[in-house]
Amino acid sequence: MAMSHLGLLRPVLHQSLVQVLRSPVVATARVSAPLLCHHATHFPAPCTRLYATKKAKAKAKGQAAKVNINSALVEDIISLDEVKEDMTAVLNTLKDDFTRSLNIRTSPGALDHIVVTTKDGKFPLNQLGQISMKSPQLILVNMSSFPEAMTAATQALRQSSMNLNPEVEGTIIKVPVPKVTREHRENLAKVAKQLSNKAKDSLRRIRSNAVAHVKKVKEGHSEDTIRLIEKQLQQMADSTAVDIDKQLATKTKELLG
Repeated sequence: MAMSHLGLLRPVLHQSLVQVLRSPVVATARVSAPLLCHHATHFPAPCTRLYATKKAKAKAKGQAAKVNINSALVEDIISLDEVKEDMTAVLNTLKDDFTRSLNIRTSPGALDHIVVTTKDGKFPLNQLGQISMKSPQLILVNMSSFPEAMTAATQALRQSSMNLNPEVEGTIIKVPVPKVTREHRENLAKVAKQLSNKAKDSLRRIRSNAVAHVKKVKEGHSEDTIRLIEKQLQQMADSTAVDIDKQLATKTKELLG
């Protein structure tokens, strides 16, 4: 008899259970605490999806693209060390040009770098004449050892970026020290920019020549290897270009005060 009643109750219990599972109260409870989301006192706060900015994506892409090839493994293709030395030489030449050519304070040593073009070739001014400081306002260049280079030396001084106006007296070239005006400072800053641009041009030529060499001897090597070498060369050039920009920024700040 008990079994008979249980059989009758089974459909009723099944129907009640279905209603409970479909109840909106239970459904609300199931979504009231979303995972990994903070919620307010009464209502759940919406989840916030974090999207990477374009800058962050570009930075991540740049980091992922960096390569660091062991130069010994590719020396049969190209000498990365020699390319690096050539690029470093460009940077060092720029530093020397900044130091010698773009000084606010004039001294005898400031004229050493000036190159004089003669019929026998090009020579630094200090190899043709004896340079001395007569006073803070006047530099003398004694050309008695090479008087035939007097005109060329005077022209070289006049065409330099130092705003010089030399005067000739016998075998002596008198070079008045120009006042450091704001205009003069700005002109020197422009020259610094021009020198840095030339340095970058030299840098690009070095990279282009290296890439051309790699492509010329790529036979027998995988495309992946060649591609990695080209990326390495680009990274080396980019790194040196950054150093050039730093040198320019420092020199410009020094010149403009």
